[in-house]
Amino acid sequence: MLASTESFAVGATAPRPPCGNNDPIPAYREANDPAIEGWSRLEWPAPPCLAWSDSRYRFVIAVAGRIEASDAAAVLSRFGAISTSRGLFYWSVTENAWRVLIKDSSALSSARGGRRDDFAPSEFREGATLHFVEEDNRSEEPVTYVMHVLESKSDRILLETENVTPIKALLATLFPPATLRTAYIVTRIDSHTWGLYVISAATEGASGFVSLAKTSYENRARALFAHFAGIAIAHDKPPR
Repeated sequence: MLASTESFAVGATAPRPPCGNNDPIPAYREANDPAIEGWSRLEWPAPPCLAWSDSRYRFVIAVAGRIEASDAAAVLSRFGAISTSRGLFYWSVTENAWRVLIKDSSALSSARGGRRDDFAPSEFREGATLHFVEEDNRSEEPVTYVMHVLESKSDRILLETENVTPIKALLATLFPPATLRTAYIVTRIDSHTWGLYVISAATEGASGFVSLAKTSYENRARALFAHFAGIAIAHDKPPR
């Protein structure tokens, strides 16, 4: 990891996840055109609903949109289907083309356990800890992640993930353990509509290199949002 002399700005605007009765920033848009905002070198105290103790982030990216699902079990089945992210496409800034983002993925029986079937909705009990592994198109080796189930109610779901093992690329450790975090907050709007808010963050402990690739991580966040929203992405043109 590089030593950094970066300053961290306290912005006039900052992400606002839907905790309590707050309206989110960014606000929900349609699932096929979600709102996305990114912040660089942000000094920001995360709200209490997130279990994030850090206050300085190399980048924070938030995506928000309305998705369709019949009930909480239907939502959880999407998050539990870890294997279905294999072959997920995203727009590569480096290559100026659509590329496979996740080459391989699987649920795990534990942090060091073997592969297993996808997680069932019933396994997402509040307080549960689940593990999975992913191999993306840039990392040198598969990465193990932990998922914490902070809320699992009929009208609200809050899941958080972070890397357990380092994320390495080009002989550099980009993300030491627990420095790449993502929270998925799903809140019921009406009988068939939910607000999906995805917020990803690189903590100050991540390599300074990741700050240079924020646009790439924004495109990755778009792809993951579409995956969990159940939206098919056309691969015949660049994203807007």
